[in-house]
Amino acid sequence: MQQIKRLPAIDGQLGWFESVPFTRPMPVQQAEKDEYFDIIIIGAGFSGLATATRLAELRPEARIAIIDALEVGQGASGRNAGFIIDLPHNLDPTEPNAEANTKVRDLNGFAIQRLQQIQKQQGLDVCWHKAGKYLAAHEEKHFSGLTDFVNTLEAIGEPYEILNEDVLAERLGTHYYKRAVYTSGNILVNPAALAICVASALPSNVTLLENTPVQAIDLTNKIIQTPKARLNADTIVLATNAFTEKFGVSNRITPIFTYASLTRQLNDSEMESFKNIAPWGLTSAHPAGTTVRFTSDNRIFIRNTLNYQPHLSSPESVLDKAKATHRKSYLARFPQLADVPFEYTWGGMICVTMNHEPVFKEHTSGIYVMAAMNGVGVAKGTYLGHYMAEYICGKKSPELDFILSHSAPSWIPPDPLRSVGAHIRLSFEERQAKGEV
Repeated sequence: MQQIKRLPAIDGQLGWFESVPFTRPMPVQQAEKDEYFDIIIIGAGFSGLATATRLAELRPEARIAIIDALEVGQGASGRNAGFIIDLPHNLDPTEPNAEANTKVRDLNGFAIQRLQQIQKQQGLDVCWHKAGKYLAAHEEKHFSGLTDFVNTLEAIGEPYEILNEDVLAERLGTHYYKRAVYTSGNILVNPAALAICVASALPSNVTLLENTPVQAIDLTNKIIQTPKARLNADTIVLATNAFTEKFGVSNRITPIFTYASLTRQLNDSEMESFKNIAPWGLTSAHPAGTTVRFTSDNRIFIRNTLNYQPHLSSPESVLDKAKATHRKSYLARFPQLADVPFEYTWGGMICVTMNHEPVFKEHTSGIYVMAAMNGVGVAKGTYLGHYMAEYICGKKSPELDFILSHSAPSWIPPDPLRSVGAHIRLSFEERQAKGEV
């Protein structure tokens, strides 16, 4: 049995989870007794939930379990910026691959449709809003990032708007940004609420076990030891993202911590700054820049600061430092709201690979692995989970062929070289980003 030495932890105050606008409709269950399942999925994020949902459709007779060390919505799936991005989202200045980008767009669209169908079926308020997305720049030197994105959009025939400072100020309520590219298909949500909504729709042959950390695992015999029970299965799926290496599976991945803050709800007088402005979401033309949202429940969301945390958790001192950076970024954009405090600050992981390709494979017989959503986990996690279930069941399709052919992460050195390289690269990118932070 391999001991699992690092487990998911609560890093700060999880703003999305704490502000879910509905009462969770199902009870929290833990693993209380030794039990056998046909399939066990470790990780109840969007990829794990999608895998279970599709497996239950394909194999209604199977006993399926999802286990997670935390509650649904508390992990990385509930800590992101709440964008369900419909378009290719790789800001590296490479020549657009129109065929591959078209397939990614179609897969993202499939994931959005799947999630929207579940949300409508469950009738839970996940703050779903088809707001589109702004890719924006404050400094002229980063306009090139906008040009690269436009080249990608034109190669796949996607419409867009290029907006100047005056139009942006009218739409966003801030004069900070000088130019942006707007696309209309992105969805904004409370991601923790959406994760809980998806979990609430799991079919009856799926058992969801939360607050059930994996303490040890035997991948050969497919045995999982939890605090109160020993579970075993014929098939195990590791939907564990940054924690996958702790299960003894080398994946060529790098876990990057990033941090977010969410203000309290704005009062009526403060909302004058956003009069006639709809909820919006904005990402930076530089990959290390700040992500900003004006939410449907009248809050402002700020996310920036990148660092490499090999222990897969973030100490309070780092959270405090990130919060101070958030404050500077917030005041630069919204000086008229200087008195509005942050209500929540938290940390979460983005799991990346050097060439932006995810891990999607059968590791050994009956052991399947998904990891590294590269910062677009809601859509990508959903479609990878769906097609992982089809892969397990031997169901072939052009979509699965595409995923398998684009799931070969390039080599990265092990620690300590990985740690040194990550620190150097992240420091360099944040210096380059400058005013975009």
